[in-house]
Amino acid sequence: MHGGTLYTTATLIDDQVRAGIAGLTSLAPLHQPRALAGIDAATAAFGSLPQVACFDTAFHATLPPEASTYPLPRDWRHTFGLRKFGFHGLSHGYAARRAAELLNIRQVQQFRVVTCHLGAGSSLAAVHGGRSVETTMGFTPVDGLVMATRPGSIDPGMILWLAGERRLRLADLADGIEHRSGLAALAGPEGGRGDMRQVLAAAGRGDPDAGLAVAVHLHRLVASAAAMAAAMNGIDALVFTGGIGEHAPVVRSRACAGLAFLGVAIDEERNLAVLGDADISTADARVRTLVVSAREDLEIAMSVRGVLATQSRT
Repeated sequence: MHGGTLYTTATLIDDQVRAGIAGLTSLAPLHQPRALAGIDAATAAFGSLPQVACFDTAFHATLPPEASTYPLPRDWRHTFGLRKFGFHGLSHGYAARRAAELLNIRQVQQFRVVTCHLGAGSSLAAVHGGRSVETTMGFTPVDGLVMATRPGSIDPGMILWLAGERRLRLADLADGIEHRSGLAALAGPEGGRGDMRQVLAAAGRGDPDAGLAVAVHLHRLVASAAAMAAAMNGIDALVFTGGIGEHAPVVRSRACAGLAFLGVAIDEERNLAVLGDADISTADARVRTLVVSAREDLEIAMSVRGVLATQSRT
């Protein structure tokens, strides 16, 4: 669910909050109506039982101005509320906290972790002291890494060029960027609509398009992870989570090789054998590398408990 600038923490739902969520539908036209339908269904089934809204954008509300501000005309930014929102916040928040637990980090305020949520939709976050200070997704979830059917960051001038002189209709541009780009576009028919498992299998068979898709994905992943580390002036831990992050050891291996200059080094036997939450670093690695199961459900449960506990005290 998208919280925009209205909701930056988990929030008890009332009529005003429901209306606020509905008012943000233009920012998340696919997700917001489904969330509202869920709220209404729960109200019909459970009456006045408290409901709590947890927002996937909320974790990134702590982005500093230099990270969240777009260098666009001031009137555009103020009129339309243009800023970097970031997404996958529930996953990034859980992964960063779980990494601190696994590594027995006492001084969490100084802990610098790059969380890699890799799946059909993918994003990275730089989490310093438990707070998001940079992330790859922006105003929309299209930005950042190469994803299953989304391209990630692309030159906006190219979009203007494609839209100009009737080269492509706006609807075709929107469909192409959201549904026909990314791994699916690069890997072709062997890539199974951008499913990384099928892309890797095709690349392993020597398919050149699939091989290029994996290479482009990894190039963007490594460069972006390094940028996340730079936003914190260093890195203490690298965390892989999400469908690809948890289940594609070859992606982890090649990404970590590209980040060796930061002090990342993994034990390949651990990397191949990992099951559940685990540290896959070599013993002498300066940066610890972990695999963490995505548990947005636990993050939501913790947030809900916090809201209800506060409510009971008022």
